[in-house]
Amino acid sequence: MNSNNGANNLRRYLQLPLYMLIVFAAGNTFVYFRDMKSGAVMSMVIATYAIIVIFSYRTGRKRINEDIVYFATQYSTVQHELLDEFQVPYGLMDTDGKMLWMNQQMMELTGKDKHYRKSITSIFSGITREELEKNEEESFTIPVTYNDKKFEAKIQRITVEIGQDAEGTEGAEVIGNNDIAGIDDDINKLIAILLFDVTELEALRQENTDQKLVSGLIYVDNSDEVFDSVDEVKKSLLIAIIDRKINKYFQSAKAIVRKLDDDKYFLVFQQKYLKELEEDKFSLLEDIKTTKAGNDIEITLSVGLGYGAETYTQDAEYSRAAIDLAMGRGGSQVVIKNGEDVSYFSSRGKEIERNTRVKARMKAQALREIMETRENIMIMGHNIADVDSFGAAVGIYCAARDMGKTARIVINTITSSLSPLVDDFNVENGYPEDMFLNSEEAIEMADAHTLVIVVDTNRPSYTDCPELLKISKSIVVFDHHRVGNEKVDNPVLSYIEPYASSVCEMIAEVLQYFSEKINIRPHEADCIYAGILIDTNNFMTKTGVRTFEAAAYLRRCGAEVTRVRKLLREDMSAYKARAEIVRHAEVYKGYFAISVFEGSDLESPTVVGAKAANELLNIVGIKASFVLTEFQNKVFVSSRSIDEIDVQLIMERLGGGGHLNVAGAQIENCSIEEAKHRIQDILDDLMEEGEITL
Repeated sequence: MNSNNGANNLRRYLQLPLYMLIVFAAGNTFVYFRDMKSGAVMSMVIATYAIIVIFSYRTGRKRINEDIVYFATQYSTVQHELLDEFQVPYGLMDTDGKMLWMNQQMMELTGKDKHYRKSITSIFSGITREELEKNEEESFTIPVTYNDKKFEAKIQRITVEIGQDAEGTEGAEVIGNNDIAGIDDDINKLIAILLFDVTELEALRQENTDQKLVSGLIYVDNSDEVFDSVDEVKKSLLIAIIDRKINKYFQSAKAIVRKLDDDKYFLVFQQKYLKELEEDKFSLLEDIKTTKAGNDIEITLSVGLGYGAETYTQDAEYSRAAIDLAMGRGGSQVVIKNGEDVSYFSSRGKEIERNTRVKARMKAQALREIMETRENIMIMGHNIADVDSFGAAVGIYCAARDMGKTARIVINTITSSLSPLVDDFNVENGYPEDMFLNSEEAIEMADAHTLVIVVDTNRPSYTDCPELLKISKSIVVFDHHRVGNEKVDNPVLSYIEPYASSVCEMIAEVLQYFSEKINIRPHEADCIYAGILIDTNNFMTKTGVRTFEAAAYLRRCGAEVTRVRKLLREDMSAYKARAEIVRHAEVYKGYFAISVFEGSDLESPTVVGAKAANELLNIVGIKASFVLTEFQNKVFVSSRSIDEIDVQLIMERLGGGGHLNVAGAQIENCSIEEAKHRIQDILDDLMEEGEITL
């Protein structure tokens, strides 16, 4: 309260009897007009009242002032003593964080005395001047630790009011100001700090968190191939060995493991053991690969763990979503889902190829059933479509045509590398004019009943027209990239196989089971074959038995190797650009080739960058290559490796993804130099974490 206001209020209160004289005098005048004798008597009474009031005011004023000053002094003293003896550590600082005063509890806690004038940071390292300045709120909390105890530091900004007291001198209302040194009269801002000991509370919170349950599912990825490769006696032995290893590993977490099937397990354990398993990086994944009981095929596991939900039912749903992610990333993975946060732990080694075609046949039949119920079909790949994306779209177009359905391919950019493939799809060759649509045209023609088939990507933001996925209620996904945090929600059919060399390989398999005798024209077979050829780098990367079987099927459909080679030739400027990328590559840490490509003069710089990344692997000693291309206000990163480095793990940290040996990312709001430094930092971190060993 301002001292001027207080003095004025007191003065008015003491002078109130004097003001009443005016009221009495006015009443007396009225009485005079009615009765002179009564008026005279009343005048005598008022005069006597006035003498008493004036005498009392003049004689008692000094005594009242003395009593008020005494009360204020006692009040201030009591207030100061209460604050000084307050059971919560309390202190005052200036705006720079310099200590000015502290109560007894604060002194006992910190071991400092009331004359300590250094920065609060010298006591609590977590409270810095920068922290105080950046938080502009009047009151906020900072967690701090001191002498192995945890505190919540309540920071309160105080404005000290400066005013005139009753005698006209300046004064500041500061509690305990006799003990506060170093405050200039013109400074009216302070910072108060209160410390609340939350050590026990945090311990109880942690104990409560530790006791919450983690729900998990364990699948043997390639159980069909492994169990079919051994006889019945050894199969039982193999299953028993897998059971024992899984149970033994999770004994350290005191988990309950229950078998659901020969290749499926359910487990629950307390959350406090999860950190130990993470630090161990789930060595079970590597240990299970050494299991041998007559099987020649390496065994791999996928594990999905879920926790952090309000109910155990929701935790179980999280674990189911996590196991789906693990399987969608090619298996041999541990995926942990905590609400919206997802973390991955993968086993080192190649993705396991499945030799069975049961899944391809089932997906082909499911796709046919879905197509039968739809009249409007749109096929869409990723933005800046490559040969694999386009070839897969052509394959789906052939399937729709075989059923007499109208299908259209959504593509915004036809690059120079795609032009030779696209040119033959014209009216003269029997194709409709509206076979190819851009995003705007597709949005106008689409509705909720349109079937949208996404190929060569499972990320909505990477597609040529993400709006289509919001319009349509029926979405099908075909992809060979590992699933990340971003994915298409609730597709009616999803076929994602990370072990496949290309999405064209997957589509070629599906077409074989789609109908008895599907009609694929030679040029269409060329497009699908070209997609396999590009993504396998001429059958040198991620090539398995099924890759060659798919190529053989396309060859029987009329694909011609020589014709495809001519279609995939690049012009002289692109060839020179690729050579320049290789020439300007820098070698980081002796094993990683990193090259920056401007690509401003080329129509398809990202395609050239991807090819250059493959070329860099031909250099002796290079274990992984990274080519950065700035295009359409983004930085495109193409990364490649032969076998030792998991480039997909590196690209995931940049927001991208892909495969063990082939991956990429698209980075927005980032310069090409910043992206380069980010890659180098990620490589340093992974080497420090032990994920990359040189």
